[in-house]
Amino acid sequence: MKSTGVVRKMDDLGRIVIPIELRRTLDIGLRDSLEIFVEKDKIVLRKFHPACIFCNDARDVVTYKEKLICKHCLEEMKNQL
Repeated sequence: MKSTGVVRKMDDLGRIVIPIELRRTLDIGLRDSLEIFVEKDKIVLRKFHPACIFCNDARDVVTYKEKLICKHCLEEMKNQL
């Protein structure tokens, strides 16, 4: 993981500000969703891209019973019936 040399303090509510330079570089816009997860001793933020629950493909994703499924997997399920 590459260090940016940027240090930010957390506020009283646990918030930090992601510098505009990083948001531009990573194409993170206002109201974009970010994934937050832990890898060993690190907190990782990543731009959220909704993906299929079966194959993890983010293309042609539709919502079915509150789950994200790509059209390919949905067709496969239809053919199994």
